Amino acid sequence: MKSYRAELAVAARDWATDFDHTDEQYAAAAPEIWEELREECPVAHTERFGGAWLPVRHADVAAIAHDSEHFSSRAIIVSENPPIAQAPVGSAPPITSDPPFHQIARRLLLPAFSPKAVALLEDGTRALCNELLDEICSTLDAEGSGTFDAAAQYSQHIPVRVIAKMLGLPESDGDKFRVFIHRIIEKPGSFPDLAPEDTLYFYLHEKIAERRRSEPQDDLIGYLMGCEIGGEPLTDEHIGGTIALLIIAGIDTTWSAIGAGLWHLAQSPADRNKLVNQPEVWPFAVEEILRFYAPVTMARVVKAPVEIGGCPFDVDDWVLLSFPAANRDPEVFERADEVVIDREHNRHAAFGLGIHRCLGSNLARMELTVALEEWMKRFPEFELSDPAGVRWSTGQVRGPRELPIRVGVGRS
Repeated sequence: MKSYRAELAVAARDWATDFDHTDEQYAAAAPEIWEELREECPVAHTERFGGAWLPVRHADVAAIAHDSEHFSSRAIIVSENPPIAQAPVGSAPPITSDPPFHQIARRLLLPAFSPKAVALLEDGTRALCNELLDEICSTLDAEGSGTFDAAAQYSQHIPVRVIAKMLGLPESDGDKFRVFIHRIIEKPGSFPDLAPEDTLYFYLHEKIAERRRSEPQDDLIGYLMGCEIGGEPLTDEHIGGTIALLIIAGIDTTWSAIGAGLWHLAQSPADRNKLVNQPEVWPFAVEEILRFYAPVTMARVVKAPVEIGGCPFDVDDWVLLSFPAANRDPEVFERADEVVIDREHNRHAAFGLGIHRCLGSNLARMELTVALEEWMKRFPEFELSDPAGVRWSTGQVRGPRELPIRVGVGRS
């Protein structure tokens, strides 16, 4: 669905030699930019951020994701601040942990995100979606028609509340979480003068200190406080980093996927009809939305000289792993540039590749499925009320931040 605005953004810059994933133009036109790069310069480079690379072919992205010998995960968010050496734990274990510690840190979290554990959250997630939809419906006219921002009033709230409940943090802190996400993911390095008490680090330090003073609780923070590695309890730094990972990666990614799914369905009556009339298509539809609108681009740091796609990568260069671009590679997917809502064979990379493949994939799938299913029950007919008013997030997670929707479409 290429727009005039996207075409202008593609033409506005030589993205092969001066890309900037934090730029509004890039956010608006990223799929078109990936397509152009794939044909003309499949490993783009920029001098911004101290030097960074952007491979867009599936083969190159996969090669880097599977290569922990030449690429480190110690810094996963590209910014103007150069990547620094870190202890094996990393700042947000396990995603910032390299082998061999990575496997140890990851194993601790697997029980909390198993299919069985996630299934216990589904009923509560459906109730939450219906609570949000009830609030939206209360703003509509007597015929059930009206306009609203589906991102601000629906998609952004679902993962915030689910993750807060899992961690045992106040749902009322959702606004704080969104501010942290904006600063860290959308505009990294743009807030150098923050007061310490306004940072995610300070927030987590305070919450962990509170929990140390209170009785143990049956939630994910309580679980982490009871975990050990090598007979020693987890440090506050390890616990805080893991909580930070879940707040940042567990919220923004899913909120973006839900919003992108709604954006697509708002413009695709045929796909909406298929979901209504052929409910068996739902599992395929969720995977296809994840493929086509994969939200996450992860970063690596070069730790040993290596060549990818004919380009020499130097030590400490940034590398952006665009899993969304890999998912649209026609060398891997038939009709790669189309949403095939009932695509049955779909080995997409929306959750990453290699040892750092998203351990929260079961949770994200559940939230996306439930959010779209409950939405479609309420609003089988809807459309964009202002296509030009849709705003996509900048940075390494891409999804609609403003999504003006009109419901009651077709009512007489």
